[in-house]
Amino acid sequence: MQRDTLKTWFLVHKWTSLVCTLFLLMLCVTGLPLVFWEEISHLTGAEPEAAPVAADARPADIDELVRTALAEYPGDVPLFFGWDDHSPSVYVNTGARPDTPPPEMHTAIMHGYTGEVLPAPQFNEGVMYFLYRLHTDVFVGLPGMLFLGSMAVLFAVAIVSGLVLYGPFMRKLRFGTLRTGRSRRLAWLDLHNVLGIVTLGWAFVVGITGAINTLAGPLEQAWQAEQLGEFASRYEGRPRPSQLHLASLDAAVATARAAEPGMTPAFVSFPGTGYSGDHHYGVFMHGDTPLTERLYRPVLIDARTGELTAQPQLPTYMTVLLMSQPLHFGNYGGMPLKVLWALLDLLTIMVLASGLYLWFKRGSTEARVREIERMGEPGIDEGARA
Repeated sequence: MQRDTLKTWFLVHKWTSLVCTLFLLMLCVTGLPLVFWEEISHLTGAEPEAAPVAADARPADIDELVRTALAEYPGDVPLFFGWDDHSPSVYVNTGARPDTPPPEMHTAIMHGYTGEVLPAPQFNEGVMYFLYRLHTDVFVGLPGMLFLGSMAVLFAVAIVSGLVLYGPFMRKLRFGTLRTGRSRRLAWLDLHNVLGIVTLGWAFVVGITGAINTLAGPLEQAWQAEQLGEFASRYEGRPRPSQLHLASLDAAVATARAAEPGMTPAFVSFPGTGYSGDHHYGVFMHGDTPLTERLYRPVLIDARTGELTAQPQLPTYMTVLLMSQPLHFGNYGGMPLKVLWALLDLLTIMVLASGLYLWFKRGSTEARVREIERMGEPGIDEGARA
């Protein structure tokens, strides 16, 4: 590699890393407990345990469950109804208006067969929710998400440029070499390179999926405008049906089950929430495998008549988004994959911390380029002399 090319890649790596490192450290630290969110919720009681279901028990009427939730929060309107795939519990999100944002929603968790209200804290309260908001949007909504997404893109560029520099730097050294007998900076540089190459694939995947996840809001709005707008035009001029004039949700879910017999319902959106327009229930169906349970198939049911309206296909960009969300937190393979994700997260924190140390011990750009060019030659220690 020519010196000018090497210098260019070094500067790209240095500045992209420097700009994003502090934010990436924050994301790695907050992301570590989020990997185990479900387990932590069970241990702390944030996710209540539902009593086992009797063999001959039948699910409670969904409309009755919604009425129970509304009685818990008088004056609210229903927003979402959902099922827990690993428990007989269900949840109902309510709010003061149909477009209530998640931080202002109320949640009632109930036993899906007995209708019992299960005691549980609100999902938008507590330490884990604080870490989640810090990790996703630093409490400023879409601007914060897009900013963190740009940091993730810079991180991906830093990874690629680091890989380009790794070849010339390590061409005469064995993999995993840690030269601890020379300067402290050289030992930290070797540690940075070894851990960086070990975590490279994981860090790149997590960085890219993180960047994709920050686009969730705009992508969902694009899908709503593209596909839901087509169906909304048929109802132009009609007011949104009031709570008193909604068709049976229980019957709507039964219609969706019949329309997609190989799938089960994951959640339902009520009219006005943005997920199904102003005139439909959106019954979002999914499969039962680790992959297909993340891929939703919407079934639109007329909220006034209860009739099936459409089964629109999700566009490719929404499928990519839905697949990237669980991959980002290692939610595909159960506890073994979560433990692996946590270990790689800790190693990435060490990569970032060692990069900061090297920045403070940086020396001149020319010295660092010479270091890369000559590294591995016997007796050469540019790190000690620069």
